[in-house]
Amino acid sequence: MDGAATHRRLSGKVAVVTGSSRGIGKAIARALAAEGASMAVHYCKGREHADELAAEFERGGCRVGVFHADVSRPEDCHKLLEQAAKQLGPVEILVNNAGINRDRSIRKMSASEWDEVIHTNLDSVFHCTKAVLEPMIGRGWGRIINIASIIGQTGAFGQANYAAAKAGVIAFTKSVAQEVAKYGVTVNAICPGFVDTDMMASMPQAAKEAVRGRIPIGRFGEADEVARLVRFLCTEGDWITGAQLNINGGQYM
Repeated sequence: MDGAATHRRLSGKVAVVTGSSRGIGKAIARALAAEGASMAVHYCKGREHADELAAEFERGGCRVGVFHADVSRPEDCHKLLEQAAKQLGPVEILVNNAGINRDRSIRKMSASEWDEVIHTNLDSVFHCTKAVLEPMIGRGWGRIINIASIIGQTGAFGQANYAAAKAGVIAFTKSVAQEVAKYGVTVNAICPGFVDTDMMASMPQAAKEAVRGRIPIGRFGEADEVARLVRFLCTEGDWITGAQLNINGGQYM
């Protein structure tokens, strides 16, 4: 978070990144804070991780708030965005990043495992977007970035719930982008491939090697690489909206 504040391209902006206490969300929050954005750090579990990140931002001179919400619950989504706006100011950047997986073949998948993933990974995108959209339209500027997935493009064995949710995020992005472009609000989806995060930690080593073999660049992605793409969309992506941006090492083209 070095550099003069005058060179920070998001100074004066307020950003909310759901699921920002770890993984890709944490990297995204760091990238936006480095550009001067006031940050709403969101967590559902593990308050200590959110507090550590907030303390890091405060040391760098960033305005920051820490907010708890279970984004699978509509009322929590609205409360999160309301509290962030009250404490930090109008939310101008929303990154819908929070997500879970409950992998199981469709024949064994329970209705609750389906619902939990859909509520967290798809419904939350709708509710959080609804909570910020009118204020963004009123100010004539906004950036909404939805973290989808390569799985939403290709499908995957044992991930019917996750794939359906992420495919829904992509379609939702394109639809909302068409509705709000004329108001100065851009809406884009980023589709990461396999990124080295906690979510991959439980994958057996043999499975990891099999996946790596299908990536032309020959390695897994890093969370910071996704974060840099988010930063670009927020700072220089004025003429980009309704896009699904692949960042997957060439695994899906």
